[in-house]
Amino acid sequence: MGKITALKAQKRNPNRVNIYLDGEFAFGLARITAAWLHIGQELSEEKITELQSLDAKEVAYQQALHYITYRPRSEVEVTKKLSEKGADAQVIKSVMERLRTAQLVGDDRFARMWIDDRSTFRPRSHRMLRYELHQKGVGEEFIQQALAEAQNEPELAYQAGIRYARRLEGLDREVFRKRLGGFLARRGFSYGTIAPVLRQIWDENHPAEQ
Repeated sequence: MGKITALKAQKRNPNRVNIYLDGEFAFGLARITAAWLHIGQELSEEKITELQSLDAKEVAYQQALHYITYRPRSEVEVTKKLSEKGADAQVIKSVMERLRTAQLVGDDRFARMWIDDRSTFRPRSHRMLRYELHQKGVGEEFIQQALAEAQNEPELAYQAGIRYARRLEGLDREVFRKRLGGFLARRGFSYGTIAPVLRQIWDENHPAEQ
């Protein structure tokens, strides 16, 4: 039990408030958590524990928001980051539920966004896309749904190949095929997909030879 004698914004982080009980510093809280407190208020041990629990969840939530600001993240990525920051399982569970409710995370949407981004900027095979999403902890069900909506493999291989082919201007046919074929193989495409794409891109770039 203690009486609040001061509420002071932290100098280094004005979004946090230092709570003083009976004239002594007791603990810090996020400003949003401390908003309902006032000088003279009595705090029981149970209330203090509740406030600190709410604060831990708010701190973790803000950390999660910061983490997903730079790019979309899978649920496993966010969970792992919060764990690294020291959040316990109960706090992480609460934060993830809050993020899902706000539609800020969701592996179904993440899988689609990941595939759309890759297909636009760095096209690769469905096999490689599946591997990347598995590495990020996305479930197979969400991956299959997203891939079903994605471009087919020949289209992806062509998009990847036509960009890379610009680097190969002036090369003879065999060197061109070897280098472009190797590039597409590294992007995860099978020979059955690569072969017709090589012919198509070569013919488009050398119409006089047809």
